[in-house]
Amino acid sequence: PPQWPQGLLSRISDVLLCGWTCQHCCQRCYESSCCQSSEDEVEILGPFPAQTPPWLMASRSNDKDGDSVHTASDVPLTPRTNSPDGRRSSSDTSKSTYSLTRRISSLDSRRPSSPLIDIKPVEFGVLSAKKESIQPSVLRRTYTPDDYFRKFEPRLYSLDSNLDDVDSLTDEEIMSKYQLGMLHFSTQYDLLHNHLTVRVIEARDLPPPISHDGSRQDMAHSNPYVKICLLPDQKNSKQTGVKRKTQKPVFEERYTFEIPFLEAQRRTLLLTVVDFDKFSRHCVIGKVAVPLCEVDLVKGGHWWKALIPSSQNEVELGELLLSLNYLPSAGRLNVDIIRAKQLLQTDVSQGSDPFVKIQLVHGLKLVKTKKTSFLRGTIDPFYNESFSFKVPQEELENASLVFTVFGHNMKSSNDFIGRIVIGQYSSGPSESNHWRRMLNTHRTAVEQWHSLRSRAECDRVSPASLEVT
Repeated sequence: PPQWPQGLLSRISDVLLCGWTCQHCCQRCYESSCCQSSEDEVEILGPFPAQTPPWLMASRSNDKDGDSVHTASDVPLTPRTNSPDGRRSSSDTSKSTYSLTRRISSLDSRRPSSPLIDIKPVEFGVLSAKKESIQPSVLRRTYTPDDYFRKFEPRLYSLDSNLDDVDSLTDEEIMSKYQLGMLHFSTQYDLLHNHLTVRVIEARDLPPPISHDGSRQDMAHSNPYVKICLLPDQKNSKQTGVKRKTQKPVFEERYTFEIPFLEAQRRTLLLTVVDFDKFSRHCVIGKVAVPLCEVDLVKGGHWWKALIPSSQNEVELGELLLSLNYLPSAGRLNVDIIRAKQLLQTDVSQGSDPFVKIQLVHGLKLVKTKKTSFLRGTIDPFYNESFSFKVPQEELENASLVFTVFGHNMKSSNDFIGRIVIGQYSSGPSESNHWRRMLNTHRTAVEQWHSLRSRAECDRVSPASLEVT
């Protein structure tokens, strides 16, 4: 009975030491035969000498009998005596009897090919053929493009950066701040016919015209008119008549836009008040922008809105639709002047009497000039006129076509509206693209819209523009 508790402690110690390398075996370490190490098993070895000591080599031969055990300090221990129940005697100290040295010897006897590893300092890892060194990584913040550009505020770099606070101002405050006048207009959507009607009624308190150098006033009164469009489509815009020499014009004009109701709610109504100037470019006085999603289109309504400055100081000159076709066998370059739209108005009372002049330039020499008929009192003329020029195929690459739109004037020289150059010395990317498409598709007519440019802009980029009048 006095030995029973000691045997129990011995049994518990065996289980704990056995759990050091295997948790599935509950027998004593020197009797266990079920614990077989695998290739993926992790061995935890202490800082033992790299060379196997003689006492450990001696213990391998006697390990099966379990009679002699030596400690790591080369001092032999007292041989243990077995109790009648097969358990080890309590006279052996637990440190010497169940030392790690015997466990290492037992593992080494079962797997002779497993070497002892000298670890300095102690490392823990899986034995493998390739060892990867692990270095501490420095934590650095990675900036994505979104993070980078999120720091910028685009509105600070826009032309209308001084208008950021307009939404928070009342019409009286806007009028006091900019002093550009006010515009009276109305909207109404017809569900039966699916069109939006915009009525431009009047304006008041418009500022007097200012010269381009800003030093003095050109005249006492403006010649205002209004352009109407539904953003983002600025091409299909409408335009009121010009009211002569007044700062309080009364328009009373209606314009209709064929557009579905749901699409109309996604558009923004833009009204631009422009000052007509016969001797220079027309200048923008101010604008009003109304998101149609914020108003009741079916019910309709009238508004007085204060004008705010526009980033577009000058109005566009208009657009021209052309068709080009080249016949290599005949050596003929065919040009069709189809139509134009939203041309710059050159006459206060009658709009414009526009016509198009077409001039063929070979290299830097003017070869031929032709022109369309003029149409009275319109800024959206339809021509549908065809012209043919004789251009041999070997001279085609050196040819340029200069298209100039004028407003016909019976009393004085014709009023320049806009110009483009297509060919060897094109006035822009759009014109170059049209000429390239024609060269790649002989005997096929190629149509394209072109935005008119000023004379100065064409003269600056195209030598062919300098050769014509």
